[in-house]
Amino acid sequence: MSSGFTAYLDHCQARINQFLLSQLSTPQPRLERLYAAMRYSVVNGGKRVRPLLCYASCEALGGNQDAADPAAGAVELIHAYSLIHDDLPAMDDDDLRRGQPTCHRAFDEATAILAGDGLQALAFDWLSQLGTWQPATRLQMVQTLARSAGPQGMVGGQAIDLGAVGEKIDQTTLELMHRHKTGALISASIQLGALASERASSEQLQTLEVYADCIGLAFQVQDDILDIESETSVLGKQQGADIARDKPTYPALLGLAGAHQLAQQLRDQAVAALQPLGDNAIQLKQLADYIVQRRF
Repeated sequence: MSSGFTAYLDHCQARINQFLLSQLSTPQPRLERLYAAMRYSVVNGGKRVRPLLCYASCEALGGNQDAADPAAGAVELIHAYSLIHDDLPAMDDDDLRRGQPTCHRAFDEATAILAGDGLQALAFDWLSQLGTWQPATRLQMVQTLARSAGPQGMVGGQAIDLGAVGEKIDQTTLELMHRHKTGALISASIQLGALASERASSEQLQTLEVYADCIGLAFQVQDDILDIESETSVLGKQQGADIARDKPTYPALLGLAGAHQLAQQLRDQAVAALQPLGDNAIQLKQLADYIVQRRF
């Protein structure tokens, strides 16, 4: 990565961390344990890929980061809630997340469930109240995030994932699962950033949708690769967990070399889709490289 892009990552990550922390203070003493669990799950590390994409998308259309803060925060809340629930014993039963004990281990299962529920609701509260967007823009943003997070998006993908454990599925089914489970929220991050600018034309939204489809799937392919190639201390979660659970992955289906090739192809398609936006999309192009080159 170039020094300029590294500085951009650091700036955006610091910005969203500050915003999240400022909005997650405990409103009254009896809610301290709940809010502590929420803060623990949100501000305790993470790459912030989804807020980064939200900021970069907004800027690509001439908006500024101030306009995108609530949207970037909302997608990160949805992501954090999904990780809390994904780690529960009823789901993946994980003990480690971002190098720390998972929420249900650090607190307890009931508190973890409530923390996830609270973060999900708060995401939509932020979209409906924060920012200075026009009412029609707010409605479109709420609808976009709801679709991506619900049964036609992330939740649906998790259901497919749970049902596919131990199965030998084909690439079409694997892609369907990950376009829902991972790709939908990444796509929403990009769409919300564009909407936050309040300058997006229908053609520009379509351009960004193609980019989002490609980069969302590339993100998951790289995740599958890292489950094999990386280490627990680097990943911040248990390396080899997918293999241990007999989960369908791209390396299992295509081989490691085939998975690397697919990730690069998806990156190339994502970057090519941005051509109509020209140099304004430079951060989105660099994020495409970052997503397929990351080691955690």
